[in-house]
Amino acid sequence: MAKTKILFITHEMSPFLEISKISEITRQLPQAMQEKGFEIRILMPRFGNINERRNRLHEVIRLSGMNIVVDNNDNPLIIKVASLPAARMQVYFLDNEEYFQRKKVFKDENGKFFEDNNERSLFFCKGALETVKKLGWSPDVVHCHGWFTAMIPLYLKKVYQDDPTFKDVKVFYSLFNEDNDFGADTLTSKYGEMAAQEDVSAEDAAVYGSGSYVDVYKGALTYTDIVVKADDNLNADVLKFVEEQNIRVFTPESIDDYEGYSTLYEEFASEEVEA
Repeated sequence: MAKTKILFITHEMSPFLEISKISEITRQLPQAMQEKGFEIRILMPRFGNINERRNRLHEVIRLSGMNIVVDNNDNPLIIKVASLPAARMQVYFLDNEEYFQRKKVFKDENGKFFEDNNERSLFFCKGALETVKKLGWSPDVVHCHGWFTAMIPLYLKKVYQDDPTFKDVKVFYSLFNEDNDFGADTLTSKYGEMAAQEDVSAEDAAVYGSGSYVDVYKGALTYTDIVVKADDNLNADVLKFVEEQNIRVFTPESIDDYEGYSTLYEEFASEEVEA
């Protein structure tokens, strides 16, 4: 029987970038699943504060060279890779000089939310899926972590749904306590509007609303198959939306409930086979 394939998409992962609990989970969970026999791939942005020399990143020429269109502008995508020898894992990094070379991640030196965070997220989400296509690798499950990946579910369900690489893929989305990343800031309504310029209908993108923290998650979860409660003190409005939409929920017994994750991944992969 073929191995179940899981694609992990995140904005942070230890040891490369450690901002929150997400970095720990996205470091340990893929390794645990690989050790259980799953086939895994990991993608994240190459933010400017990730040290290329120390982490031994190098460009993957065969994957680089694509242009990703955001807000009617072509943006070159560079793909780099680093290895974690102890875990026998590789991590692919998406890079772009305009979006990711700055030394701060989401806010400037004065704590101000970058005005182009909406564009940066769209670039990363589109670039991640195009990179997987170029890899020639078809995941059974795409597991998103963090708000920066919020457009992935929409793209998978409305843009790539008939693409052989992603046909019948199941979307998992882990929820974390990230309210402090946003505060009163938003990605603005342009987040959905820019997605609709090139890829999806305005109606499909409208669920991302004002681009507020809650609206961004409402948009993402509209196109998600299963929600993972990966943290405590989750946003009450987001949880209410999950309940109202009757989205299936998985609550790990602990941060290292790898048996629970493994069972769930296998269940969704077998549903695909039976279908």
